[in-house]
Amino acid sequence: MVREIVVYPDKRLKLISKEVELFDGALHDLLDDMFETMVQSNGVGLAAIQIGVDQRVLIINEPNEDDLQLKENTLEMINPVIIEKSGSTKYQEGCLSVPGYYEDVDRYKAVKVEYRDRDGNTHTIEDDGFLAIAMQHEMDHLDGKVFVEKLSFTKRKRFEKEWKKRQKAS
Repeated sequence: MVREIVVYPDKRLKLISKEVELFDGALHDLLDDMFETMVQSNGVGLAAIQIGVDQRVLIINEPNEDDLQLKENTLEMINPVIIEKSGSTKYQEGCLSVPGYYEDVDRYKAVKVEYRDRDGNTHTIEDDGFLAIAMQHEMDHLDGKVFVEKLSFTKRKRFEKEWKKRQKAS
C-alpha cells in the first residue's frame, strides 16, 4: 500500500525513532508499504518516519542498469548502526520529505553499518560510494534529522526563505 510521505517542516520528522523489537508480520507489511511508497515517489531510499512510523527502519533501492527498482534488490535495514566511518565527501542530495530541493551535503566517504534484516538476522555492509551516502542520509532520519539541517548557515537561510515562498505558492 502506498502511504503518504511526511513533508518538511512536519514535526514528526524531528522524532527519534524507536528500536524495532518484533520482527513480525506488521514489520514485513511496513517494509512492503515503504517499498511501494518509495518507488511510487521516484525515490531511492526511505526511512519509516517519512511515512509517519517512528521505528528504526529504512530501505534503499538503487535502480539497476535498466532504470528499474526490483523489490529483491531492496536493502532493508532495521536498527542500523554505523560501526566504522572514514574520509569525507560532498554529494548532492535530495529527499522525498523535501521535494524538489537539492544541495551538496558533507558526509563520510566510507561507512560500515551493522543492521538486522526483516527476519531479525544480523548483517554488516560496507560501502564508499552512493550507498554509503544513502545509508547516512536515511539513518539521519532515524535520529530526527533532515539533510537541510547539515547545510551551512547561509545555505540553510536561503533554503528556509525559498521553502516558505514555495509553501505559500502551493
